[in-house]
This record gives sequence, C-alpha cells and structure tokens, in this order.
Amino acid sequence: MSTSSVNSLKKRLIWQILTFQVLLLMAVIAGLMALLTRADLGGKFLDADAASVAAGAIRSQPAGGLTLVETPQLLAMRAESPDFWFVARNERGDMIRSGLVPDAYRNIGEHLDRIAFGDMRDSVEPYTLSSIVRSVTTESGTFTVLAGGGRLWSASFAVFLLANLVLLPIVLIVVLIPALAIPIIVRRAFAGLADMVDQAKKIDVDRRGARLSDHRVPGEVRPLVEAFNGALQRLDEGYERRQRFILDAAHELRTPVAILQTRLESMDAGPLRNRLLIDSNRIAGLAEQLLDLERIDRDGADFSTLDLVSLCRDVAADLAPLALSAGCELSFASDVERVVARGDAGAIERAVTNLVRNALEHAGGLITIRVERGGVIEVTDEGPGIPERERERIFEPFHRLQPRDHGAGLGLHLVSEIVGRHKGHISVVDEPAGGACFRITLPAA
Repeated sequence: MSTSSVNSLKKRLIWQILTFQVLLLMAVIAGLMALLTRADLGGKFLDADAASVAAGAIRSQPAGGLTLVETPQLLAMRAESPDFWFVARNERGDMIRSGLVPDAYRNIGEHLDRIAFGDMRDSVEPYTLSSIVRSVTTESGTFTVLAGGGRLWSASFAVFLLANLVLLPIVLIVVLIPALAIPIIVRRAFAGLADMVDQAKKIDVDRRGARLSDHRVPGEVRPLVEAFNGALQRLDEGYERRQRFILDAAHELRTPVAILQTRLESMDAGPLRNRLLIDSNRIAGLAEQLLDLERIDRDGADFSTLDLVSLCRDVAADLAPLALSAGCELSFASDVERVVARGDAGAIERAVTNLVRNALEHAGGLITIRVERGGVIEVTDEGPGIPERERERIFEPFHRLQPRDHGAGLGLHLVSEIVGRHKGHISVVDEPAGGACFRITLPAA
C-alpha cells in the first residue's frame, strides 16, 4: 500500500464525517430512548391483536345476526387473559358481546358505527378500562371491535417500541445516503487538486515556464499553489542565469583558445608543442561541449533524413589522425551499405565523436565504429571497460570514473542528451574480447 493511500486526506475526511454523523445519531437516539424509558406516561395499553382474535371468531348468519365460534386463537386468549371481553358490530348494525363488559363501555357498542379507531389507557390498577377499538375485515365481513381485558403493555414500552420502529428507517436513510453522497462530494471537492497533480507531473526542466493552475482548487490550498508557482518562477530564473553564464563563458573561451592554438602551431615541432596542442584542443573541446549543451537545450535544429553509415565513416576519417597521434588505431565497420534514420546530422556526428574521444582518452588500443541495421551505432574499445555499478552514472553531467580523469565529464552527458532528444537509447555493455561497447539505438526513419 502506497504512502499516499495511507495518508489520504480524502479518506480521512470521509471517515471522520461519517463517524461523527453516526456517533451523533447514536447519542441522539440514546438520549431519546432514555427520555422515553424514564418518562412517566402512565397507564397500560391493550395489545392490538385482541381485536383481530375477536373478529376472527365472529360468524355472520344467513338470516341475520352474529354468532361466536370458539377458535383456537380465542381459546388461547381466554386462557391467557380470563377477563378478556369484546363488543363487535358489523356494517349492518348486528352486534355481539363476549365476556364481562365493564359498565363504562356497556352502551358504547351502540355507537361503534361512528368509531373506527381508538386506544383507551387506564391509569389505575388493575387497568380494567384499558381497551382498543379497531376495524377488522374477515371472511365474514367487516367488524368494528371494542376489546379489553387482554394482554397489557406499559405505555412507556409501547412508545419505546414505536419510536424504534419509526427511527430505524430514518437512521438507515440518514446513514446510508450520506455514506454514498459524502465520498462523491469530497471527490468533487478534490477534483481541482487531482488536476493540479497531473499538471505537476508534466513539469520538466526541458519545458520551463509551466505553472500550476488554481482553477477549482480549494481556497485553503491556493496559497500552497501560489508558493509552488513562485518556487518554479525562481527556479526558471536561476536556470536561465546559469544557462546564460555557461553560454557566455563558452563563447568567451573560443577566441583566446583559437589565438593560443594559432600561436602553438607556429612553434617549432617537439614534445612540448604537441603536449600544449593536446591541452589547448581539450579546452576548445570543452567550450564546444558547453555550446552543444546549449544548442540541445534550445532544441532549434530541424531533423532530416540521414545515412548513419556515411555519417560514421566521415567521423572515422576525421578522427583518424587524432587517433594516430594518441597511439591508437581507429577503424570503421558496417555490414550494410546504408542505414537510414531521421535526426540532426550535426548532433549525431558530435555524439559519435565524443564517444571516440572518450575511448581515446580512457581506453586506447583498437577503437571501432560499427553501424548495424535498426539504427544501431556501436563504439568499442580495448580498455578496462566500465564497472557495472557505474554504467548509469557515467552519463550524469560532470561525473568521472576517477577523480583525476582528464576532461570535465560533459562528453558522455552530451551524448546521452543528444540520443534522448532523438527518442533513442544509449547503453554500455562488455565486449567479449574485453573493453567497453557504447551502443546507440535510434528510431527508424
């Protein structure tokens, strides 16, 4: 599980809001239940099933009138409540009585046609006046039943039970609907942040000037976006200053180095002259590498179709005298007549040249430039090779295998930048006979 998932603000907000809502509901319900159970509502309620039991035992006579059938339910009711009584009346006005009807209800049967529902609660023990009125429909017809003397319930308990029946669906609705709605609401609130994250992922050193949009970003996060954009602005300005300094320094170096080389070439031949020429060439090469990095960064050259075989053959011919003066042998090999690729011919030429120069300085022996099908260029040498742990780092700017190595550590970085600009790939492998093999793979034209 990722750290961002564990520390998700979105999930924390959802769970905290839902938890708070559930706890608040539980507290309200608990308080309401405690109030109902402690409240002195007084009296007893009659079980509403008594009316159904009574109506189920009544039969209508064809000639008129009502009779009572001792149904199992009625027998069970009387066995449980010996004082059970009821008065029933049908739609035709026929009436029937059963049990000892209290004096208070003796004449109410005459008016049951006007009463459809009722609950009478007696507040004095033994609660003989507690009764109910219900309209019940059976196979024998519809009866209005006044019943009493059956199973009694506490008024508090009845209210408690009714409250639970009413509150349960309300609680489910109040909990379930927010459980579905809150994640959607929070997700929509964080949509602006998601867009901002996508924008941040696209920010790259080669695409400077990008800024994060604060559209749909919450007001609490907007200062962070503004601070981040301010940091990007300062980084861009610092990068531009560094680039201008490098470019100016490289241009300023070219003139005195050219003058120095001219004067050295006019000196008498000898070891000192040769050594000074090599050193001046290295300085000139460093200046050109800095300018090459600037050219790549500005990405102003147009790509065209080029022949890698012809290009690498020309590089080998141009660098052959330099290899001879360094005591090395430079060769060119290709098993095909033509390998077509698309790119900047000057940049590819500089990349191959830097690989050969790197081999001349650090490897020696036989150096081979090889071109193969599929846009593959290889530069191999007979040196000690590159340790596997260093094969990724050697392409970093200013990185050198040995602290006292010649050069500034820009040559291989320049090669990597050129290949990357061409959407290609560069890698280092071991040669079977020893030494290193730098392999460039460029996309086909």
